[in-house]
Amino acid sequence: MRLVLDPEQEELRATVRKVLADRAPSAKVREAMDSEDGFDRDLWRTLGDLGVLGLVVPESFGGSGAGHVERAVVLEELGGALTPAPFLASAVLATDALLALDDVGAGGDHLPRLAAGELIGTVAAAEDGAWDLAGGATTAAERDGRWELTGTKSPVLAGDCADLVLVYARTPAGPGWFAVERGAPGVTRTTLTGLDPTRRLARIDFDAAPARRLISADPGAALETVTGLAAVALAAEQAGGMRRAMELTVDYAKARVQFGRPIGSYQAVKHGCADMYSAWELALSVARYAAWTADHDIAELPTAAALARTYIGPAYFRTATDMVQYHGGIGYTWEHDAHLYYKRAKSSELLFGPPSEHRARLADQLQI
Repeated sequence: MRLVLDPEQEELRATVRKVLADRAPSAKVREAMDSEDGFDRDLWRTLGDLGVLGLVVPESFGGSGAGHVERAVVLEELGGALTPAPFLASAVLATDALLALDDVGAGGDHLPRLAAGELIGTVAAAEDGAWDLAGGATTAAERDGRWELTGTKSPVLAGDCADLVLVYARTPAGPGWFAVERGAPGVTRTTLTGLDPTRRLARIDFDAAPARRLISADPGAALETVTGLAAVALAAEQAGGMRRAMELTVDYAKARVQFGRPIGSYQAVKHGCADMYSAWELALSVARYAAWTADHDIAELPTAAALARTYIGPAYFRTATDMVQYHGGIGYTWEHDAHLYYKRAKSSELLFGPPSEHRARLADQLQI
């Protein structure tokens, strides 16, 4: 097991960090999150040109043929910058779903375009926030030789802008996977007002919408793989957010003077910043371990993913809460970024289920 990045991974980190510093500073983040698309399409194309959207995609499908550790490196930087981009939806959920299925044709059709940033994908599996292995209430029926979907999926990451929606639904023979492309009739997308303005969510309603049935020997196992890898990816993004929230807080504690001395010299603030650092170090180790299992020990992935979701979500929220507190009055203003980290931390903590759900899953995995 290796938790320290090698020189190539460090170079990848430096490249992505520089691009985000140049193209996605705080002012650009706010501009993008308030735009119609909710993200910067020029930056998205740049990420595609860099090859980071297809890091886990095999070279035979137009990807980089790297791994989940490399993708985690990118996610740490995206999380640190609060970059509004459909990376988690497209480069993680949709990409991992196509790789987990047994449909080589669908992979050949979509993976090269996802990796290049020409296509934005997402997965629609949750209903009322819950991911159901049975497929939920959304049904798929075959009529006149074609499949049609009926039901509602919510929330769907990047569901408002996705060109390709991979839907997990019930059929008479059990759950299955289906592909729905933008412009299909019978599909209604509604943008939701979420806590985090930097991450778009949507509700998608299907009313006898035509869909392509995707080949999968075990659709439920594919969904479990997708959710496990998504937990790993989200953990990396959260660890990056923790790092940046900590850095901004420490910098402020050094610069803000009260009663003739920097507030960072006072024991309560000093110890609080030390606690933030300790929590981040532990979170980073957990996230790196989870990414390593995804590449090298897939049997351990469910345990590593549950551990990551159990620890990192609450730890990030505590760090973001302390960030607001230690910044004092300015930390409560719209102009400061503290509230954006706070909102991202809380929404991410609950994105794939509450921590209690992941604690129960971790206990089951450890048989305790």
